[in-house]
Amino acid sequence: MNVTAVVLAAYTVLLLGLIVAGRRRHLRAAALFLPDCIVLFGRLARDPAVSWPHRLALAGLLAYIAFPLDLIPDFIPLAGQLDDALIALVVLRLVLRGAPPERLAAHWPGPPASLGALRRLAGAT
Repeated sequence: MNVTAVVLAAYTVLLLGLIVAGRRRHLRAAALFLPDCIVLFGRLARDPAVSWPHRLALAGLLAYIAFPLDLIPDFIPLAGQLDDALIALVVLRLVLRGAPPERLAAHWPGPPASLGALRRLAGAT
């Protein structure tokens, strides 16, 4: 099992939890949050206004996730997936905190409230 499968499983559980809890008005924003993040990071990686170290970090993250060998092999329970997730979180936090806020807003395809939540999670002000 790789980090993508773990993230998708957790994402599915979150969406089902919103349905069970009766929060259908939040369901659309939550359902589009992960795809919006993927679009945002793809756009930031191609934006020349974003510093090259941040763009390089995004490209390195993509290469690391796509590469079949990991720091800790995925067949080791929990730790094998945790290293992928931690590296992804560190890179995404670095990029979200370092990218110009106006570039984040320009590239974000979702609702502004979702971008605000993402920035708060990353510790960006």
